[in-house]
Amino acid sequence: MADSPVTDLRSALELLEKHPGQLLTTNVAVDPMAELSGVYRYVGAGGTVMRPTKTGPAMMFTNIQGYDDARVVIGMLACRKRVAMLLGTTPENLGKYVCQALETPVAPVMVAKEDAACQDVVHLATDPGFDLRRLIPAPTNTPEDAGPYITMGLCYGADPETGVEDVTIHRLCVQGADEISMYFVPGRHLDAFRMKAEKAGKPQPISINIGLDPAVYIASCFEAPSTPLGFNELSIAGSLRGKPVEMVRCVSVGAKAVANAEIVIEGELLPNVRVAEDQFSKTGKAMPEFPGYSGPAKPELPVIKVKAVTHRVRPIMQTCIGPSEEHVNLAGIPTEASIITMVNRALPGLLQNVYAHPCGGGKYVAVLQVKKSAPPDEGRQRQAALLAFSAFSELKHVILVDEDVDPFDSNDVMWAMTTRFQADVDVICIPGVRCHPLDPSQSPEMSPSIRAGGIACKAIFDCTVPLDQKARFKRAQFKEVDYTRFLNG
Repeated sequence: MADSPVTDLRSALELLEKHPGQLLTTNVAVDPMAELSGVYRYVGAGGTVMRPTKTGPAMMFTNIQGYDDARVVIGMLACRKRVAMLLGTTPENLGKYVCQALETPVAPVMVAKEDAACQDVVHLATDPGFDLRRLIPAPTNTPEDAGPYITMGLCYGADPETGVEDVTIHRLCVQGADEISMYFVPGRHLDAFRMKAEKAGKPQPISINIGLDPAVYIASCFEAPSTPLGFNELSIAGSLRGKPVEMVRCVSVGAKAVANAEIVIEGELLPNVRVAEDQFSKTGKAMPEFPGYSGPAKPELPVIKVKAVTHRVRPIMQTCIGPSEEHVNLAGIPTEASIITMVNRALPGLLQNVYAHPCGGGKYVAVLQVKKSAPPDEGRQRQAALLAFSAFSELKHVILVDEDVDPFDSNDVMWAMTTRFQADVDVICIPGVRCHPLDPSQSPEMSPSIRAGGIACKAIFDCTVPLDQKARFKRAQFKEVDYTRFLNG
């Protein structure tokens, strides 16, 4: 893919400044404890955030109470149009665009320390007065959060046996001057690395990279089977930008860091050490998660012992609201690309587009637009839905629509469900399937088919017209005109 003017967070911000309505900067003092997120809820959070909210500009806070010269940016990816602008494509084409990058990876490269802006300033944990809480203005989303959270921390680690690398985003709660708790959804590759190291009684080196090129964040959110164990997701970002992501050796642990990150936290996951996520707040809650509810605080989580913090001069802390449109895009665009890849390989020509809908946080709900061209295509739309579940295991609902329905327009999708759908024949239930543990409806109290938390009844909603009845369902056709002649007269 072509070279991009965006290479890091700062160049991404420069691009947004050239487009009115995409970046709002404020010098008004803000408290990072719940107030910052409370402000952005109204300005641009969107997603599954409590109403009223809306999709709006990214927002830069330049005056953070309790922190000298600190800046926090939120909502960089909280608008699909903005993500498309930052990646150099259109909103409707994002899934296909990222799918192409998945198929043409460009491996990351190493650079010397003197060429790594992320190490312009170095703070070692052995330095007098070292305190992560004073170096990193990590916010809380709500007054009930377990503590300050790093929500946009790209975690890097390597398999202690094979050296295979992985990057993912995890829930990270600051627990003290040099400790961070880390929550792993079951099945994550980095957790597999940690468990190998723990079994050997050794710490797992890790870096937490904050403030990055949006392409790096999007790429890091791919999951198996699209990116199996051993596939470095940073190579997708390299393809998106037409040049490799630059990495550098950490200064205090045996790990790598993204060379142009704003902030890097270096540390080790300690073997056989656990802490309660809300050990200080005692609220029983962690932070708001993508389904729109506050996740329960975990009683025992692995601990990262911080060894160093490195950063650029006057670094920018990047954060997001858990259930916001930002999570929808981070998780949803790779989900779309994964589904497109899987379905096109098995059923070429059938799938027209995919939208990972905001109501599911980019993970739970996908709208598949299909085109039936011949009698053998009847029934293949449901096969495509089954393939979507295989491509992304955390998917809960698939909605199928015809090629004349806009999958990105919820009104159009609901119209198809109203006029082209009969529940007794067009709902296909698949009970007893493992999904994602943060869906609060996944409990035996909700349904007898659910044996334990994390088990769901998945469903396909087939809102497509049978091919032999298409003539009855042709939308009213309007005359094609040059309407722009009438707008300025």
